[in-house]
This record gives sequence, structure tokens and C-alpha cells, in this order.
Amino acid sequence: MSGGEVAGLLVAVFWAILVSFLAVALARLAQTLRATTKMVAEVTEQAVPLLTDASATVRSAQTQLDRVDAIASDVQEVTSNASALSTTVASTFGGPLVKVAAFGYGVRRALGRRAEPPPPPRTVVGRTAKGRRRTRRKGV
Repeated sequence: MSGGEVAGLLVAVFWAILVSFLAVALARLAQTLRATTKMVAEVTEQAVPLLTDASATVRSAQTQLDRVDAIASDVQEVTSNASALSTTVASTFGGPLVKVAAFGYGVRRALGRRAEPPPPPRTVVGRTAKGRRRTRRKGV
């Protein structure tokens, strides 16, 4: 065997090993693709009912939101009516009612002063400034 034949034999063995590795890699890749295809098919089978349920849920939620929107608009209308009524009542009865209350207070106060005896005259306890301050603080 010459050097060229040995080199050719080594190249042939190398190519055989390389082709074997590639064949194993392609076989594993084919298995992975089959498993992936099966998994995608199962997910599709499960996803279709889930999407149907989700669509029904979204429709139901939209119906409820429409109802809530109608209720909110009714509440807004009632609130504006109550505000208008409150403003009307305040402007109609507010001024005269305040005047009547003030008059009643004034009459009670005037009658209360007539019934009370006048306060006794103030007396000075001491002649120093300190004594006068004590007198003012005690309310004598």
C-alpha cells in the first residue's frame, strides 16, 4: 500500500463516519419534527374549543358592559336632576330661612338679656400690675 492509497482510505473512513453522524442527526431531527407536528395538532384540537369559549365570554362581557353603560347614564341623569332640585330648593327657601333663623336668634338673645340680672361691678384685687392681670384671667 502506497501513501496515496492510505490517504484515500483515511478520507473514505472519515467520510463514512461523517455520513453516519449526519444520518443519526437527520433521524433525530425527523423524530423531533414528528413530535412537534403531533403536539401542534393536539394544541390545535384543544385551542379551538378554548377560543370558542373565550369568544362567548367576550360577548357576554360586552352585553354586561352595555347594561352598565345604560345604568351609568341613568345615574348621571338622576344626579343632574338632584343637583338642579337642590339648587332650586336652596335658592327658594335658603334666603328666607336664614333670615327667619337670624331673627329668631336675635329675639331669643334679646329676651335672654332682659331675664338675666346685670353682672356685678368689677373690683380690683391688688394695686400692682400682676394683681390686675390675675383679676382679668379669673374673669372677676
